[in-house]
Amino acid sequence: MTAALSVAEILDLPALVPLWPTVGKALGLAESTTYQLAAENRLPSDLEVIRLGRRRVVRTVDLHKFLGLTPGNSETAAEATAAVSNEHPSPTA
Repeated sequence: MTAALSVAEILDLPALVPLWPTVGKALGLAESTTYQLAAENRLPSDLEVIRLGRRRVVRTVDLHKFLGLTPGNSETAAEATAAVSNEHPSPTA
């Protein structure tokens, strides 16, 4: 079993994320289950799996929306965004 991603880790992701490990861990799934559900087109319909060559990726914005982490829609998202900001302070001049 793999450790799930925290809200702060999910909010700190790039625009496209790999199906495994990122999406699978965010959903709390094992690697084989993640790939099996994707192959059978049984992942949540909000998560469009995009094929880039042999890689499979998902738009981070879709993952955020599915998990209810869109900024402004959740106090948890706002708190996690603040936590990410504290973890990654902006560079000072």
